[in-house]
Amino acid sequence: MAFVRTHERTKERFSLLLLDLEEYYFEQHTAYYVQSSSKKKRKIRGSLKVCSRSVIFDPDDVAEPIIKIPLRDCKKIDFVEEEKNPFNKPRTSAISISCVQVIYIKESNVIAPYRNERGANEMTFELEVWNKTEDVVQMLLQLHRASYLEKLGDQTAMIAANLQSRLARTSFDKNCFQNVAEKPHMECAVEMVMPLVSNPGHVCITDANLYFQPLNGYPEHVIQIKLKQIRRIYKRRHGLRPLGLEVFCTESDFCSDIYLKFYNTADRDEIYYYIATFLENHMTEHTAESYMLQWQRGQLSNYQYLLHLNNLADRSCNDLSQYPVFPWVIADYASAHLDLTNTATFRDLSKPVGALNKDRLDRLLARYSGMPEPRFMYGSHYSSPGYVLFYLVRVAPEHMLCLQNGRYDHPDRMFNSICDTWKNCLEGATDFKELIPEFYGSDCSFLENKLSLDLGRKQNGRLVGDVVLPPWASDPRDFLQRHKAALESQYVSEHLHEWIDLVFGYKQRGSEAVAAHNVFHPLTYEGGIDCDSIEDPDERIAMLMQILEFGQTPTQLFTSPHPQRITSQFHNMTRSSSINSPVSELSPVSQPEDSSFEDLTEESRKWAWANMGNLTPISSHKVHKEAVMDIAVTGDGAAIFSTSQDSTLKMFSRELKDFQRSMSFSNMPLSSCLMLPDGKTVVCSSWDNNVYFYSIPYGRRQDTLMGHDDAVSEICWFNERLYTASWDSTVKVWQCASDGSSSNKRSPFQLLAELEHDAGVNTIGLNPVGTLLVSGCKDGAVTIWDTSSFEVLQKVPCHTGTIHHTAFSPDSRHILSVGVDSSMKVIDVQTGMMMSNVKAEEEQRCFCWDGSSVLCGGQSGDLLLWDLLSNTVTKRIPAHSGAVTAMWMNDLCTAVITGGEDRQIIFWKLQS
Repeated sequence: MAFVRTHERTKERFSLLLLDLEEYYFEQHTAYYVQSSSKKKRKIRGSLKVCSRSVIFDPDDVAEPIIKIPLRDCKKIDFVEEEKNPFNKPRTSAISISCVQVIYIKESNVIAPYRNERGANEMTFELEVWNKTEDVVQMLLQLHRASYLEKLGDQTAMIAANLQSRLARTSFDKNCFQNVAEKPHMECAVEMVMPLVSNPGHVCITDANLYFQPLNGYPEHVIQIKLKQIRRIYKRRHGLRPLGLEVFCTESDFCSDIYLKFYNTADRDEIYYYIATFLENHMTEHTAESYMLQWQRGQLSNYQYLLHLNNLADRSCNDLSQYPVFPWVIADYASAHLDLTNTATFRDLSKPVGALNKDRLDRLLARYSGMPEPRFMYGSHYSSPGYVLFYLVRVAPEHMLCLQNGRYDHPDRMFNSICDTWKNCLEGATDFKELIPEFYGSDCSFLENKLSLDLGRKQNGRLVGDVVLPPWASDPRDFLQRHKAALESQYVSEHLHEWIDLVFGYKQRGSEAVAAHNVFHPLTYEGGIDCDSIEDPDERIAMLMQILEFGQTPTQLFTSPHPQRITSQFHNMTRSSSINSPVSELSPVSQPEDSSFEDLTEESRKWAWANMGNLTPISSHKVHKEAVMDIAVTGDGAAIFSTSQDSTLKMFSRELKDFQRSMSFSNMPLSSCLMLPDGKTVVCSSWDNNVYFYSIPYGRRQDTLMGHDDAVSEICWFNERLYTASWDSTVKVWQCASDGSSSNKRSPFQLLAELEHDAGVNTIGLNPVGTLLVSGCKDGAVTIWDTSSFEVLQKVPCHTGTIHHTAFSPDSRHILSVGVDSSMKVIDVQTGMMMSNVKAEEEQRCFCWDGSSVLCGGQSGDLLLWDLLSNTVTKRIPAHSGAVTAMWMNDLCTAVITGGEDRQIIFWKLQS
């Protein structure tokens, strides 16, 4: 298990888990435990561990038990000086401890419940210490006095003062630097956090390494992490306070290299930003939205995505009160065969565990309705230290013994059967727990009693051993494989977003949580209570302990509905050619209906985008007197049309490599152009408020559509419909009575709808199947329209100024927009959620994209290839001497034409 690995730094029997919760281990001394009998003395060599609430003797002989003496049970602590040694050897001194209770741990080196020996008479232990005996006695007496203070707050304050005094008297040993030339940046006192325990010491960061040196030298003298090996760092809340910092040197989100808790936020932040600055050249900071985009597009599995969300929501394997939480996904643990094609096999992911059983929910709601504020539906949480160790007791028995004062849980209440555990989560009055990541991993040891632990005997007489599996699993490994297959199944992929809404999203709190029956105790929510504002120290500490042990709700990551995943079913529904679809390398290939050819085309596009960095210029031509505004290509690729601010439409011959025609319809700039499906007509929009139709065979203007009160900024065509956008704040939808090539003087267009906006519309685009329209305005808003009902589906304020270009992804699931504010925004069509916000170094004017990668034309004139999943530029390709203002790409994505403010059009080809 991930957090068990944290304690594999040492093979010693002693562990911080032998301490009480919130107890510190200060120092150790070589010592002898002197056992006196009527005949002779027997000395057992070992080490004396001085802790904040106990004294622990750890014998070298593993056959001997570890002895723990709670300071609160001590009646007397004395210093005993030994008589002079006749051989003039160094004298030893002894400590005599009288107590009423002693705890024996790991007797015969077996992990088992602790044996407590308590007697009416005092027991006396004599411990010979090799040096500093008087100092040890003084320290024990001081800690002993603290343990006798009546108030828990006073005890804690006195121990904390002792700890801080020790930390202040010591500092990081710079002799531990790996290189004498290292330059230290800062050092401060911290605690290294591990499951249930923490270890005080000093952190030091240099220009090459991050070091942690424990105050007590346990488990090693110093822990070193090379800065160049760090891949990710996360700020953490610990005990509901912003004091944590977790460091990862691998891409795994399951196990970090170190988790540090600082004593003040300023120190934490200084080290965080120092590391972040050091790593900014080779470390990408991912957001929940960027991971969401990867998951939606199939680049992250459901398991990986949930791990990422847990990590971003402050869940850590080093903090059992905030351990990663995963959902129950299967509801059938009784059948002999697991049918992942049957929806009845799965749990309803739209409901929390507490709402899955209607009868139980009705009882809970009746109690909730009569409860005073603040009300809650569930008195226990879905994730807590007790629940985590309930699942992991077979691989982390010492953690369970630490949590439960040296005892395992009652055998009948332990994790005995997966089916019974699921049944209790459905029917139990206080059991609403979810799962942990181990249920979907590859290590099945948590299901097997490989350590041969004596976990007790149930009421039916059966010993607690391996976990009983459902009938459909042949063994633990098979169970995990099938369970993980269920998590990655079609059903779960289509519904996982509903569970994310409950745990990490907008149904986590507020009215949406109430409506979803998803309300837990107020103490479980971030910001539910400010412990620092509680003046009574006893009350404050009790409150903090309750919060840590009860469970905590993850940090809220999403405040609007989470989009659904794109599965193969959706891919098939939305796969289509682009709207203006002149294909080939600029040469034609008519696409048959054969699906195998469609798959081949899709593979070709994937290959093209994977190699888009190899885009090479073939030729460039200066055909206009002003900036190029738009480009259209005939179906056979022979003729390229371009519009310009010089008010002309130019036709360029690919064969002759020169422009052949120049048409002028007015003295105003032509803003955009497109090719009609007949291949014979070019449609142009103009700043003079009109739309012009140009006949290629006849070489003349064929029709004029006068429909706006201001400049027409862009036009789209689909299925005999023309969409025109204007700076008069409208998009108009026109139905063509014929194919749009009529020479009748009367216009063949009938106005179907007028879509009103709050500002001038600068750009529009249709999804590949023509069912959705997106418009981008001068006020920075993006609006998504249903083209059948002409209703607004989403309106998202995105940019701080004019939107230059916006377009759907090929699968219709996302919209990308670029604007005058130099940012690129990805919006989820279904929810309107902004999934990615990339701030570019320069203004982007136009682009083509496949949903993950973007080929952008920038203000500088270069083409930039962006990876939206990592928010980075992967290639910069020099292109124009002025801003790139127009871009066209063929359907196979192997050929590109760009136009710019430098009046040129450049032809590009993707090299193999």
